[in-house]
Amino acid sequence: MPLFRRLLAIFALLVALPQAALAAPDGPGTWHGAGVTPIGELMLVVRIERGADGALKGDIESRDQNPGRTMPLTSVALDKERLVFAVDALQAKYEGTWSEADKAWIGTFTQGIAMKLALKAGDAPATQVIAGLDGRWNGEIVLNGVTLRQGVRFRTAPTGTIGLYESPDQMVSGVPVRGLSREGNALKFSLLGGMLSFSGTLSDDGQSLAGTLAQQGQADMPITFRKAAAAQPAAAKRPQLPIAPFPYRSEEVTFANPAAPGVTLAGTLTLPQGKGPFPAAILITGSGAQDRDETLAGHKPFAVIADHLTRNGFAVLRYDDRGTAKSTGDFSKATSADFATDANAAFAALAARTDISSSKIGFIGHSEGGMVAPIAMASNPKVAYAVLLAGPGTRLDRLMLSQQRLIGTQMGRSEADLDKAEPFMAQIFAAVAKAKDDAETETAVAAILTPEARAAVGMPADAPASMLTARLASPWFRYFLNYDPVPNLARIKVPVLAINGSLDRQVPAAENLPAIRKATAANKDVTIVELPGLNHLFQTAKTGGLGEYQAIEETFAPAALDLMAAWLQKRFATR
Repeated sequence: MPLFRRLLAIFALLVALPQAALAAPDGPGTWHGAGVTPIGELMLVVRIERGADGALKGDIESRDQNPGRTMPLTSVALDKERLVFAVDALQAKYEGTWSEADKAWIGTFTQGIAMKLALKAGDAPATQVIAGLDGRWNGEIVLNGVTLRQGVRFRTAPTGTIGLYESPDQMVSGVPVRGLSREGNALKFSLLGGMLSFSGTLSDDGQSLAGTLAQQGQADMPITFRKAAAAQPAAAKRPQLPIAPFPYRSEEVTFANPAAPGVTLAGTLTLPQGKGPFPAAILITGSGAQDRDETLAGHKPFAVIADHLTRNGFAVLRYDDRGTAKSTGDFSKATSADFATDANAAFAALAARTDISSSKIGFIGHSEGGMVAPIAMASNPKVAYAVLLAGPGTRLDRLMLSQQRLIGTQMGRSEADLDKAEPFMAQIFAAVAKAKDDAETETAVAAILTPEARAAVGMPADAPASMLTARLASPWFRYFLNYDPVPNLARIKVPVLAINGSLDRQVPAAENLPAIRKATAANKDVTIVELPGLNHLFQTAKTGGLGEYQAIEETFAPAALDLMAAWLQKRFATR
């Protein structure tokens, strides 16, 4: 969950260019605008033209992140009042209406989260060219005794020099730099609305950049960035990733969700050799728009789980979340309850097959998926079992506070700073939970963000509230914060396996496993296991910190795979 994912940023001085004359709103042309995201503003450029056949077509460019790289618009609708387009390659869409007062399209760009985006006529202003920086630069800071890797990539394109900041140990990447300037060998830049800023000196040989990183509320941190030999790091090893040929069959499948018109899920079904009927597992992803393999930090845990269980006699269905990859629908407007209907649609699709044993189909949910599974089971008594991989057992608003503390200490935040921030975050979560819609969420959160609150949660004094509410103002998050797992867990009468890693910093085992045990006390077949040394992704870890996810070669600990397989075989193996 975010829970279950992902914060830091940098960018360039703007040089004003003459604006193009305003195109007719219903005519083709070039449009630009900056959308506000949790990592700062992102400049988008949209070009629309009319083809020889009279049909509209176009492309989109993220000028701050990938200048010069365009993605085709999958569909475009444009008239004097409305502009709508979709970008399937980005799983994104835009809907806007023309404002004569603003001389712009005012609307929302949705890509996982929704961000307000006003598109004005003409190309985006070019950025300044800064010589001698292009390439990848790596460094480290020490914050409250914790070493955190930092990096920045500079690139000069025809439209100017851009920089993208990253902090691997905080699972942050692709954050545009701002205020990039160079005078002689002196260099400056800032990120996240000034929350973080760097000033330093480039060495005469152009291979190192020594200076200080300043963060609001913290002492200045010395850092030396060194230029990497390669522009991109070497691909990480993933020894557990399944490679063909396989001793089982694999099918591409699609199935509709009758509870959600327009939602068709696409996935992969792996089946043991033979006719069956086979017992089956349906994998349910964690939070965020996930593909069928639950791809995260260079790992594909669901591919590894499906391979292991299918080799052990179980059919396994894994599918792309709605609106993601090959599945249709609108992810941004869905809640965990909606995802539960997707899971039940997957169940119905398997139950209708003659090669699947309809009485032996269960759910395996990871992270938020371990919350979605019990929701789905509350209206589907035919589900045979539930495996909860780091699933929540406590109220989600409480879990978010625990998670922020555990992750915060691993990211170098002091206990004193966390103590200051927690009351304000609790107020913010309570306000979001009570809000009826996105507008009410923004108003309520803005009221809480006093200068004291901003300082405590690490927000710049002049940053718009939308920098925070872009992540919080959604139907998903409101449902999430209001959810109490206990009632649905208590309703489950079929076998349950709940597993957590002792180093899980996102769904801590010490809080959630006892809560699950208490909630399922009336169930006679519940197995609860805390696996030592495993993190939230069930990797063998050292600290459980988010930055380890990508660095660890192991995708899913064999001990966890074997535990699941043995538990399932004991109860549901075909004799």
